[in-house]
Amino acid sequence: MNRAPPIIQGALCSMNCLAALLGVFLGLKPVIGRDASQSQPNFLLLLADDLGIGDIGCYGNSTIRTPNIDRLAEDGVRLTQHLAAEAVCTPSRAAFLTGRYPIRTGMTSGNGHRVLQWAAGAGGLPAEEITFAKILKEQGYVTGLIGKWHLGLNCHSSSDHCHHPLSHGFQHFLGMPLGMMGDCAVAEPSEKRMKLQRRLHLCSQVAAVASLTLAAGKLTRLIRAPRWMLVLVLAATTAMFAAASRHVGDFIIYADCFLMRNHTVTQQPLRLERVTGLMLREAETFLQRNKHHPFMLLVSFLHVHIPLVTTEDFHRRSKHGPYGDNVEEMDWMVGQILDTLDREGLTDNTLVYFASDHGGSLESRVGHVQLGGWNGGYRGGKGMGGWEGGIRVPGIFRWPGVLPAGRVVDQPTSMMDVFPTVVLLGGGAEPKDRVIDGRNLLPLLRGETQHSDHEFLLHYCEVFLHAARWVQRDRGRVWKVHFMTPNFHPEGAGACYGSAVCPCFGDVTEHDPPLLFDISADPGETHPLNPDSEPEFHEVVGKLRQEAVRQWSSLSQIHQQLGTIYNIWRPWLQPRCGEFPHYGCDLEE
Repeated sequence: MNRAPPIIQGALCSMNCLAALLGVFLGLKPVIGRDASQSQPNFLLLLADDLGIGDIGCYGNSTIRTPNIDRLAEDGVRLTQHLAAEAVCTPSRAAFLTGRYPIRTGMTSGNGHRVLQWAAGAGGLPAEEITFAKILKEQGYVTGLIGKWHLGLNCHSSSDHCHHPLSHGFQHFLGMPLGMMGDCAVAEPSEKRMKLQRRLHLCSQVAAVASLTLAAGKLTRLIRAPRWMLVLVLAATTAMFAAASRHVGDFIIYADCFLMRNHTVTQQPLRLERVTGLMLREAETFLQRNKHHPFMLLVSFLHVHIPLVTTEDFHRRSKHGPYGDNVEEMDWMVGQILDTLDREGLTDNTLVYFASDHGGSLESRVGHVQLGGWNGGYRGGKGMGGWEGGIRVPGIFRWPGVLPAGRVVDQPTSMMDVFPTVVLLGGGAEPKDRVIDGRNLLPLLRGETQHSDHEFLLHYCEVFLHAARWVQRDRGRVWKVHFMTPNFHPEGAGACYGSAVCPCFGDVTEHDPPLLFDISADPGETHPLNPDSEPEFHEVVGKLRQEAVRQWSSLSQIHQQLGTIYNIWRPWLQPRCGEFPHYGCDLEE
């Protein structure tokens, strides 16, 4: 199995003025009007959940209406090869905030646990990791997070908040510590409820058979049965498992589907019908309150993850059912937030970024109704470690007067690049005591360079290296090899229907030699190359194997935060509000 390695501002006014005067006299029109180093910009980062790159108008969709996101692209820079570090939520978001592969931060596992499973688990983004929020806070920024976190909460008690957003540089938080899921609405497909119900039902059946067998043996004297007390205990156990099976859905709603405002649980369970308005008002209020200070606001949408919670105003608005309605509502929210920037006079000094944490979910469907996103012409989707559909995401930057409007960049970039970009623009410096895998995007965004600063990008699925790409700058080609790919069910379906996501190991195909694609010519990964058809086959594969070994040697031993020991429900870590036995509250009214 192909397991991953353990892995000036100076006194330049006179020169600028002279350049401007020369421009006027010569009739030149500058593409970029302001120097990015002249002041600390604000940062507004907009992150969708499970959005497919093909779901947006500016990326080719003509049937879902996204005018506000499209406006961002028209006024800014659109990236066409923007890549998530992983194809599922938790590791991708950890990489986005730290600029580091998840395998470096421990935000992964090797046992099938792809994301944090419980709000009351002990896993999360380690305290020693440095987020861009932490650095910007040190530079005088007001930092806020609204929406989904999904990077852990507690370590040892229900109030230590070791993994909480406020422990990672955010000063204000309103959102869900875990994130939206079908179980929050007792809707299908279910991420946890159905699996737990099956297990509890099986346990109740085993206990029932055992108690009946012992009772029959006691009555008939066919076996030397123990005392009746054991039979009664087994019968009680049967009843307990049966009751738990019936009520596990209600338990999940209280355990995982709740809101926190800073360190306080303020709504438990989550009021689905009110959450969109609440998040939007919070974002608008944050911008209004902090318009006289440099700020960084991360709006981490609960859209467009199942159960596709959409307000009545957007029901049946789209040609694509509940999913399309949800996308269009999110686009409306983007528009409302951008309008607030305009009203408060913040637009020109705010760098806006829009992306999705990974590709759309192909397996999110009930019957023939598709509840997940469309990944355009790219193969695969959410959870598939190497296929483009799981990791190629929309990426848009807008900063009027600094970034050229309407620019399109067709070079490989990573969501990890946001870390060094905003840190340097905010006046901070990258940490020197660790490897930062992201690269400063500003020169590429401004058109000062035409090539990605990434020569290699590796694509992990848990701790397993599924794929890697090499940007061959002198030839203008982007090569990609697949060492492992998931087996689709049914065969040829392009997804793992019947499962939440495709596996990283086990039911996969290991390729030797690896599959090789020229992504620059075949972005849909439909025509694998071989030594007969591609003279550079062995050179490319050898180069990428060498890079994998090099990165292996740069990894250090670290606890896997998504491993089983950290990723089980622990009662003493459960956040709650209210008093026993009437847990629950709504302080957001």
